[in-house]
Amino acid sequence: MEIAFFGSSLVSAFWNGAATYYRGVVRALHRRGHRIAFYEPDAYDRQAHRDIPDPPWARVVVYSARGEEGVRRALEEARGADLVVKASGVGVFDALLEEAVLSLRRPGGLVAFWDVDAPATLERVGADPADPFRALIPRYDVVFTYGGGAKVVARYRSLGARACVPVYNALDPDVHHPTRADPRFEGDLGFLGNRLPDREARVEEFFLRPAASLPGRRFVLGGAGWDDRPVPEGVRWVGHVYTADHNAFNCSPRAVLNVSRDSMARYGYSPATRVFEAAGAGACIITDHWEGVEAFLEPGSEVLVARHGDEVAEHLRALTPGRAAEVGLAARRRVLAAHTYDRRAARVEEALAGGALAEGAP
Repeated sequence: MEIAFFGSSLVSAFWNGAATYYRGVVRALHRRGHRIAFYEPDAYDRQAHRDIPDPPWARVVVYSARGEEGVRRALEEARGADLVVKASGVGVFDALLEEAVLSLRRPGGLVAFWDVDAPATLERVGADPADPFRALIPRYDVVFTYGGGAKVVARYRSLGARACVPVYNALDPDVHHPTRADPRFEGDLGFLGNRLPDREARVEEFFLRPAASLPGRRFVLGGAGWDDRPVPEGVRWVGHVYTADHNAFNCSPRAVLNVSRDSMARYGYSPATRVFEAAGAGACIITDHWEGVEAFLEPGSEVLVARHGDEVAEHLRALTPGRAAEVGLAARRRVLAAHTYDRRAARVEEALAGGALAEGAP
């Protein structure tokens, strides 16, 4: 199958948290015999912060974000593909692309919308009945979503979606795996995530407040945007961490923390890319609580779950090196067995063939 995929960026994770997800899905589809062209805009300084070269498993087409000429040329080049995908959150020309890709459907071909932030999209169209995308939803052959489970499926179906299939984050074991610890990232707890308005309060609760309550412990904060944010004395900010260093980041502290964005926590069934990155590296994961966590990792044995910052601190006080290694190994075994991108790609193929799996199932 020839696939034309319009997304934010495949080659840069700079202010682009979906990069790992795109790479995992696209690479797995390529392994299964599909040919993918990934179209991305030259925007947000991402091309200056590439963290992978053009990969052998996808053809990357970068178009200008300065005017519509570049994106329209990219659309014309994509005409004739068996499957045309418009991902949410490209960042430029989103409204134009949402409508224009539908005109690229060839006889026997398919057009899909791939929502990497379904809660935000659904809340936006829910708040504005005149939102142009709302009327386009029934025209897509299928909506794939990064997460959200049955709640997201039901909401999209209520808006007229022909089919809605969650395709969750997962692990590419060739990319994320155990490695040697790195002194730059050593500590008791590490958190890796960009500073975002709808996650900052939860980072304060689950990371910064426990850090303030545990003097003498070492906390490592990675990600962009935290440079002007006051942090407790025990927190060391290491700036943007390129994807090549993610394994080292996950293997160096005693535990790593996952903090969901507000909307993802509300909808549930939305494990972040970094949950699987960390599990693949054999890290002991502490996560904030969200509905559906047990569908991906078993609380208490494969992941440690906290409902507030005090529970994060309790986990850290009780966590020995042996216990951390035990939890990390169990998480790695689970994701290798049940949550790889090859499994996700198979789910995509089944949906495209008209046999979508049970709604909300990982």
